[in-house]
Amino acid sequence: MKPAFSVIFLTTLIGAAQGLLLAMYTAQFYALFNLLPVQDSQGFYGLGALLVLVLSGLGLIASFFHLGRPERAWRTAAQWRTSWLSREVIVLPAFMGTVFLYGVAHFMDWRPVLFTLPFGLSIDLTLVLGASAAVLALLLFICTGMIYACLPFLREWHSPLTVLNYTLLGSASGFLLAAAFAARNAPALTRFYAIAALVLTLLGLASRIASLYRNSRLRPKSTLQTAIGIKHPRIVQTSVGFLGGSFNTREFFHGRTAEVVRLVKWFFLLGAFALPLLMLMLAIGLQDPTPLWLSSVFVIQYLGLLAERWFFFAQANHPQNLYYQAIN
Repeated sequence: MKPAFSVIFLTTLIGAAQGLLLAMYTAQFYALFNLLPVQDSQGFYGLGALLVLVLSGLGLIASFFHLGRPERAWRTAAQWRTSWLSREVIVLPAFMGTVFLYGVAHFMDWRPVLFTLPFGLSIDLTLVLGASAAVLALLLFICTGMIYACLPFLREWHSPLTVLNYTLLGSASGFLLAAAFAARNAPALTRFYAIAALVLTLLGLASRIASLYRNSRLRPKSTLQTAIGIKHPRIVQTSVGFLGGSFNTREFFHGRTAEVVRLVKWFFLLGAFALPLLMLMLAIGLQDPTPLWLSSVFVIQYLGLLAERWFFFAQANHPQNLYYQAIN
């Protein structure tokens, strides 16, 4: 398939935003049980929610460049009963709206106790809003992954590993961003976030290697003979059948050589996983890792994730490419 950079930026930006929200709410939830220190509402949770909204907004803006008629974007939500894309279109603004309320509640220090648990824990408004945003973040990971995993004719995508990879890679980048953010605004949480980012990156690496291994063993169910209805044992394509390109040759094939695709694969394995893991281990070994160091790790991993997402789209082999094998 042809990688669309608008979708690449959409999925990586909102993935980091979702992961950052999950990281913030994890810290707030742990602090409820005194497992982590309580942080300042405005300086950490309020600003963090603003950063989540900025990343989500940038991803949403990027998505509009993928639309042929942006003024009709509202129609994408009409098929929510059957379309995972429509569900994503609904869940994303719901997630952003809930994060906005979560951030406002922290900025304004609106923390009325809504109810008290039987063992004495008081649940305030920010905890309920944060839980709602966290659930929507997880639903958004599922919706985004299922847009591709639900397509049986694209066998490289048609796997539970697709949803798992979107969830783990987005969470890893979000927790890594949280570590960089905490190094400046909540130093007591930096080490916790760095260790969590390390674990999530390792899990993401394992799931991505599993998907690469699975896809390398796929064999086409159709052949060139069955694609064009000719039973001759040896068929060689010499032309696509017309002088110019077409929608089929532009949108269902990336147009890059196998060497380029292979190079991108090794680049994302290095940039999204190997280098961040090494740099995170060094950061965890330091007493006080600097915001600049952790921000650099985040940028390196994000660039690697851009390459990973390009490879994800480029690796998918549409069945029509059995016929349009070469573009001369």
